[in-house]
Amino acid sequence: MDINVIWFLLVGILLTGYAVLDGFDLGVGVLHLFIRNDEYRRVFLNAIGPVWDGNEVWLVTGGGALFAAFPTVYASAFSGFYMAFMLLLAALIFRAVAIEFRSKEPWAWWRNLWDAVFALGSIVSTVLFGIALGNIIAGLPIGEDTYFTQTGLLGLLAPYPVLVGLFVLSLFTLHGAIYLNLKTEGELQDQIRLWVLRGFGFFNVLYMMTTVATIVWYPHMIDNFSRYPWAWVIAGLTMLAIANIPRTMHKGLEYQALFTSGAVISGTFALFGLGLFPDLLPSRLNPDWSLTIYNAASSPQTLHIMLIIALIGMPFVLAYTVSIYWMFRGKVKVDKFSY
Repeated sequence: MDINVIWFLLVGILLTGYAVLDGFDLGVGVLHLFIRNDEYRRVFLNAIGPVWDGNEVWLVTGGGALFAAFPTVYASAFSGFYMAFMLLLAALIFRAVAIEFRSKEPWAWWRNLWDAVFALGSIVSTVLFGIALGNIIAGLPIGEDTYFTQTGLLGLLAPYPVLVGLFVLSLFTLHGAIYLNLKTEGELQDQIRLWVLRGFGFFNVLYMMTTVATIVWYPHMIDNFSRYPWAWVIAGLTMLAIANIPRTMHKGLEYQALFTSGAVISGTFALFGLGLFPDLLPSRLNPDWSLTIYNAASSPQTLHIMLIIALIGMPFVLAYTVSIYWMFRGKVKVDKFSY
C-alpha cells in the first residue's frame, strides 16, 4: 500500500464519516414537515441541535484533505460542479440559518417559514450530494487539460444521477428516522417507528433499482470485484446490515439500529470507492484523461508531510465527536433551550 492509496482511503474515510454523521441530521430535516405539532418539531431540532454543526466539520476536513492530497481533482471538481456546489452551499447556509432563527419569534407563520426552509435545505443538500456521486459513476466530461468540457447544472441532471440522488435521499431519510427513534419516546416515538418501516421499504426499492441500473449501465463499477475478491465481503456485510435494520427495530434495539444504519452507509460508500479505484474523477470522453490517485496527486513529499499532520489532527476530531455525542446522549425533551 503506497502513500497515494493511503490518502485515497483517508479522504474516503472522512467523506464517509460525514455521510454517516451529517446523514442523520439531514434525514431529520427531510422528515421535519411530516410532523405538524410545533412541540414535536422542536424535539426534532433539539435532537440534532448540539451535534449538527460538528457533523459538518467532517465535510470541511474531507474537502481540506482532498485539496492537500489531490489538488487537481479539487480544482477540476469545483470548477465543473460550480453551480451545483453553489446551490449546495446555499442550501446548507439557509438550513443552518433556519435552525437558529425559527425560535426567535413566537409567530406561527415565522416558525412555519423557517421550518420549510430547514426541510427544503435538507432535501436539496441530500439530493445534490447523490447527484454528484451519480455523475462521477457515469463519468464526467473531463478533457485532456483536466477540466470539464461542459458545465452547468442541467447537464448534471441525467436520469441515472437523479436516481442516485433519490437513493441517497431515501438512505439519509431512513438514517434520520432511526436516529429520531433513538432520541424520542412515547407517542412520538411510535409514529417514528412507523416512518422507519415505511422508509425501509422505500429505501429497498431504490437500492435495488440503483444497483441494477449501475450494473447494467456502468459495469466498470464491479470490475474490481474480480481483482480484489475480498470486495465481496464488503458487499455481503452491507447486505447483512440492511437485513438487520428491521430486526433491531422489532426488538427495540435503538443503538444497534442506528449503528446498523451507519454500517449500511459506510458499506455503500466503500463499494462506491472500490468501484472507482484507482480513479477519482473518471472521464467519459477518454479513459486516459481520467484523474486518478496518481496523476492528480501532490508530490510524495507533500503527501508524507500531510499524512503526519492528519495523524496528529484526526484524534482531536474524533475526541470532539465522541465527547459531544456522549455528553448529549439520551432522550430529548422540549425545554427553555429549545431551537
